[in-house]
Parts: sequence; structure tokens; C-alpha cells
Amino acid sequence: MSLLDCFCTSRTQVESLRPEKQSETSTHQNLVDDPALSLLRPSTGASEVICSTNVSHYELQVEIGRGFDNLTSVHLARHTPTGTLVTIKITNLEDCTEERLKALQKAVILSHFFRHPNITTYWAVFTVGSWLWVISPFMAYGSASQLLRTYFPEGMSETLIRNILFGAVRGLNYLHQNGCIHRSIKASHILISGDGLVTLSGLSHLHSLVKHGQRHRAVYDFPQFSTSVQPWLSPELLRQDLHGYNVKSDIYSVGITACELASGQVPFQDMHRTQMLLQKLKGPPYSPLDISIFPQSESRMKNSRSGVDSGIGESVHISSGARTVNSDRLQTPSSRTFSPAFLSLVQLCLQQDPEKRPSASSLLSHVFFKQMKEESQSSILSLLPPACHKPSIALSPASPWTEPECDFPDEKDSNWEF
Repeated sequence: MSLLDCFCTSRTQVESLRPEKQSETSTHQNLVDDPALSLLRPSTGASEVICSTNVSHYELQVEIGRGFDNLTSVHLARHTPTGTLVTIKITNLEDCTEERLKALQKAVILSHFFRHPNITTYWAVFTVGSWLWVISPFMAYGSASQLLRTYFPEGMSETLIRNILFGAVRGLNYLHQNGCIHRSIKASHILISGDGLVTLSGLSHLHSLVKHGQRHRAVYDFPQFSTSVQPWLSPELLRQDLHGYNVKSDIYSVGITACELASGQVPFQDMHRTQMLLQKLKGPPYSPLDISIFPQSESRMKNSRSGVDSGIGESVHISSGARTVNSDRLQTPSSRTFSPAFLSLVQLCLQQDPEKRPSASSLLSHVFFKQMKEESQSSILSLLPPACHKPSIALSPASPWTEPECDFPDEKDSNWEF
């Protein structure tokens, strides 16, 4: 019986398939030993749920991104029997190291148990030769990172940030309640559907605090993170010492992501890892809204010098000056107006001491999110341009499937990242 076949019989069998007890060969074999290998999510009653594991039922349209350290290609595709647009993540298992295979294995296993509207859904998982296919709903707006690049290069309004972060933190709270650390919270792992639903992706980075039926207080597992994800990581995760880290490391990443959404740039992106770590560990109290930790762009600094109302009530104009949360001013890549509530949220998340950061549950009650109770999910749509439901170009459908012959973009330029 293969790894994924066990989902169709009994959940209790998953425990016996602990990755740490398997070799690279056996892990690979678990994922590819059956061409009909499939993971089907239970029916939700929605007619758009696609559970087909027949590769001929999918017509690849266009590649929309790369992920998993450039090992996975993400495609927009059409489910031909129904005409439904879906997202397909395709990974060549033969190119994966043992660590990568275990990460894929873990993501597939955990995705089977997660049931939350703000966590990315896997409709079906199967193999085509040595290629792993993961079928998910098509998220018409793509990632928050893509929205920044395409529509909000100077950063989003606080109203839009609030809508996006609230959905992401709700999903994160669900993961934390189930004993999981996400370890890769960032804008490119926050997806938005055509009807305004915000979901968290990036499940391959997940780590469980539960071992042998017991929930541990800290984790000492330090994978070889790609340099591209390091700007979002917490000081304790970068430090990799005997203190380990816990779910509060994700809260730090929420703070960095909030700054990313507000400025349109990634804090610390151009810093060497050592300098980044020193800045996070030993620097004076700071906010990543400070221009000194953003990539420098002379032309960018000449734009948007007038303050822009955040739309959240009382606001604070951001310019040069001291850095305290209530009344003082911060420098940003382009001068912006941010509310005290937003600055409070950021500074709480970016506390150097993990114990001083709020839990995900507490964060949902923060004053910055208080208006979310009065807003519907569709309100986010009024803040976004019309969603693109059709690909701009199309590739010829491949049946039987073969790897598309095209040049893949660099990971940092990907529209979607998983």
C-alpha cells in the first residue's frame, strides 16, 4: 500500500509512515509506486470540487508560477469534463532530495486532515510516472505578492491589508491550534480567490509540534531554508540555537508580511544573512517600515511624497523621525500614512522576545481587525480590480502528459509560489 492510498482506508495508518523511518528510496517509492495513486478529499457538496485523477481530464493552459525552491511548476489548467479552471502543481520527484521528498509527503498527509476555509484545499493528488500532480482550486487573484507587483507597487491601503491579513491569521490560528508551525508566512503564500476568499498556502514548510501523541513546547528542526524566505523568518529561527522556536515564530513573519503589504517591498531583502540576523537580534527597537532595511530605489523615493489617508480613522503621517508606536514617525520607501492601530500590530508581531508576541488567536482580537466583524468577505472585492478568470496565453494540451517545453522564470519572479 502506498503513502497516499492509506487516506482511502484508515487515517490511523498514517502514523506508521513517519518520514524519519524511511530512506530516500522508500519515500520516493511511496509517492510513485502506483500510477493511479490518489488522494480524494471528501465531497463538500459543491459542484465545482474536482476529484478526477485521470491526467487526460486536465488541459494545461499556462504556467503561472514556480515554487518549492523552483522544483514545482504551477499551472492554470482546465478540467475538460466540466470546463472548471483549476490550479495544478507539478513536481518531478526524481529531482527531489530526501528532505524535499519528506516535505512533500508531510504536506500531502497534513492537507488531508485540515478543514478550514482559510487553508489551501487539495482536491486530488496523484502521480504520472515520477511526476506528482496536486489539483487545487484556481485562485483568480493569485497571491498577495502578485497583487503588489501588478496593482500596488507602492503598497496597499490599510483596509485591503486588514482584509488580507485577517484571513491569513485566521488560517494560521487554525494551524497553531492543531499544533503546527507554518514557517513560511509571506505575501506569496497568501492566495485570494475570485470571490474574495483568502487562503494560506506553502504547506510544504509546515512542522508539527506533536510527536508520539505529545505536544512539545519548542522545535529544534532547522531545515535548509532558501535564502529567498529568510527575510520573513524570526530571529530565533535564524539563530538556530538550543532554545529552539515555536508558533510565535510565525507571528514575527506576520509582522514582516504586514510591512511587505504596506510598502510593496520586502524588508531585509538585499541584506546578507549575517547582517540581517544582527539587525533582528541586536539592533535598537525598530520597525521594518524604516527605509534603512528596504532595497534602495532612487526613483521610488521621488514618488508619492504626499501622505495618503489609510482609511482606518485616526492616522499618523510617516516620515523621518523617532520610532515609537503611538505618536512618532517612521520612514518608508514612499511617504505614507499609517494608523496607530497598524503600527501597534506590526510592533507587537516584531518583538524580539517570542514570549512578548501575541498568539494568533489574540492577534485576531487586535484593534486593527475590529472592523472585520462589520465587513463581509465580498468587501475585499471592492478594493481590488476585476479578477482575471482567463489565461492570457495558452499551451497546447498534453495527452499523454509530457513536461512542458518552456523556460521557467526565476523563483523570485514567480507570480505564484507554493
